[in-house]
Amino acid sequence: MEPGNVTQSSEFLLLGLSEEPELQPLLFGLFLSMYLITVLGNLLIILAISLDSHLHTPMYFFLSNLSMVDICFTSTTIPKMLLNIQRQSKAITYAGCLTQMHFFLLFGVLDDFILTVMAYDRYVAICHPLHYTVIMNPHLCGLLVLVSWIISILDSLLESLMVLDLSFCSNLQIPHFFCELKQVVQLACSDTFSNDIVMYFSAGLLTGGPLTGILYSYFKIVSSIRAIPSTQGKYKAFSTCASHLSVVSLFYGTALGVYLGSASTHHSQSSAVTSVMYTVVTPMLNPFIYSLRNKDIKRALERFLGR
Repeated sequence: MEPGNVTQSSEFLLLGLSEEPELQPLLFGLFLSMYLITVLGNLLIILAISLDSHLHTPMYFFLSNLSMVDICFTSTTIPKMLLNIQRQSKAITYAGCLTQMHFFLLFGVLDDFILTVMAYDRYVAICHPLHYTVIMNPHLCGLLVLVSWIISILDSLLESLMVLDLSFCSNLQIPHFFCELKQVVQLACSDTFSNDIVMYFSAGLLTGGPLTGILYSYFKIVSSIRAIPSTQGKYKAFSTCASHLSVVSLFYGTALGVYLGSASTHHSQSSAVTSVMYTVVTPMLNPFIYSLRNKDIKRALERFLGR
């Protein structure tokens, strides 16, 4: 690559989901609706848990944290996308791109860890019910969330700072609706070997590790449920983790589907379309899953909205 083709970029271009002008009003309305549903739905979950003393338990403490993270996760990408559609612009500044990438990584990893902590909570509740209140004490719950934040911040900070060392060519078009780390690194003209190593190692460790923890927790949960003699007892035990299992399946199923699909196709924009599932649709559906499948949340919401 000739030195003249290398630049410290001042801005990138986000190509979005479609470049067809007639589709832009439809995309704006669709994503604005989904964003408002996501924010309002998750805020209702947080308020219902905060205002109902019956829900001041570890399970709902973690759920309120998950709802907050989902709001932040969606807010890192959709407002900028809506602003660009409204302004008929595709530009995002270099600093804005780096900031968006940092917070997207932070809240994406944090989502992983909160879901893992929630799986551990269900494991203790079902496999060690007599020691549940002793094990899942407020100190441990706070510590688990704090450690999740620290790991997420350190990972996103490391990967974002490594991008600062990269130089970019004149082609600064990102075939996505947000600054995804992999897409940005692929635009670099300088050597990206260390970025690739850290990126794949982090993805394996910080996605594979939590997923392994969730699978192990549910393996032990299923073993404990099978040992319960009555059908009613089995149903009651399983119903306490059905909502969480649905959210985990939705989040990991869509995320893994996107990245396995993108590995087998060279069309980056099709990957952008499918990534809408775990970046927008999953956070939007979480409040519905918990409110429809969880009687405590449903009752709390009814009392809150009935005021």
